[in-house]
Amino acid sequence: MPPRYVVDERGRTVPIADYHSHPWAPSEMSPEDRQADLQRFMIRIQFDTDCTVMKLVPYVNESRPGEVFVRRGKQWVLIGLIKNEDKRYGRITDVGSE
Repeated sequence: MPPRYVVDERGRTVPIADYHSHPWAPSEMSPEDRQADLQRFMIRIQFDTDCTVMKLVPYVNESRPGEVFVRRGKQWVLIGLIKNEDKRYGRITDVGSE
C-alpha cells in the first residue's frame, strides 16, 4: 500500500497511479482494490499471470461514477461502473460489454 503522504522540502508529491499484479489467474480486482477509502491515486492498473490487464479510474472525490476497464487488443473496454453510492464498498455495476 502506498504511503498517504511524503514529506519532501522540494515540493508536494501526489500519487497518480498504482500498478500491481496478482500472482494467480483469473484474478479480477477485489472489493478492497476498489474501495473508496483505500484509493490514494487517480488510476490503478492490475494484471495477472494470464496477462489480463484491468484499469480502475475511481473518481473518489468526484460525483461521477468510477470506471472499470479491461484491456482487449489495443483498446480499453469499459466493463463496469462504480456508482457513487457503491464507492464505499467498491461494488461494480456491469455495463454489459462482455
